[in-house]
Amino acid sequence: MTAYEPTPPPGAPPAAYDAVVLAGGGARRLGGVDKPAVRVGGRALLDRVLGACADARQTVVVAAPRPTARPVRWAREDPPGGGPLAALDAGLRHTTADVVVVLSADLPFLHGDTVRTLRAVLSGDPDTAGALLTDADGRDQPLVAAYRAPALRRELAALAREHGALTGLPLRRLTGALDLTRVPDPVASFDCDTWDDIATARARIREHGHVLDEWISAAKDELGIDLDVDIKVLLDLARDAAHGVARPAAPLTTFLVGYAAGRAQGGPEAVAEASRKAAALAQRWADEAAAAKADAAPDATRADAATDATPKADAAPDARPDAG
Repeated sequence: MTAYEPTPPPGAPPAAYDAVVLAGGGARRLGGVDKPAVRVGGRALLDRVLGACADARQTVVVAAPRPTARPVRWAREDPPGGGPLAALDAGLRHTTADVVVVLSADLPFLHGDTVRTLRAVLSGDPDTAGALLTDADGRDQPLVAAYRAPALRRELAALAREHGALTGLPLRRLTGALDLTRVPDPVASFDCDTWDDIATARARIREHGHVLDEWISAAKDELGIDLDVDIKVLLDLARDAAHGVARPAAPLTTFLVGYAAGRAQGGPEAVAEASRKAAALAQRWADEAAAAKADAAPDATRADAATDATPKADAAPDARPDAG
């Protein structure tokens, strides 16, 4: 395999892809709990992974059906619990794209940018059968990868002929037969196998550098909003409204911006335009407040001057012992 630093090639975006998410493992190290349903940052692990591949043409989840934040197609290996190769084969049967992104359902830090990088690396090298992440220890993570679907089908069929079935076969039987490119990413490849891993993930998303993005992503999923906006623009607007008008104006103004963009049936551009108008209005309020203070200043000066002009000596003689 080839070591590769994630530097996606420029040019046209990668081709359309399908996604297969394996979510049917036994989670023995978690005591048999339904691992894809475990929540990190208020979202099920499965929903977090589905958000990272939201632009897939078709998303197939290999597991027993359950509620998800995004619509998916369900598949199941036969028999259930037959292992990752059997599950992958079951999922592939419902895909048609030439590129398939294969993911496990326990990746709390996977984002769309990583999926796009994997696809771009694959697209930029016609000789490779796939691009997969490696973790902090340099180990391959074949369930965080983009593959050429014909290569997967060819090797899975060969393994099935050789062993009679795919049940129980390890993933390395597949990846060892493919020419793959490594993409180091210790964060996106972090998976949750133990409760300590879950605790680590829950702590990390609350760190200062991550909490806002995590909260916005969770809120969009919860509200069914599939819209990427410039968070800095909204934060700047909230600051201007708080400073130029009043502190409670910040959340109310950002709400009105969202409502206006929704009424306009627009995307990020509509949010940006509404934010621009509201920010300009907040600036006018601030300018008027500054002008009002400036207008009041001469009056205060005149009052001080009048006070200074009052003869202080008038009272002074009465205070002298020999007055009168």
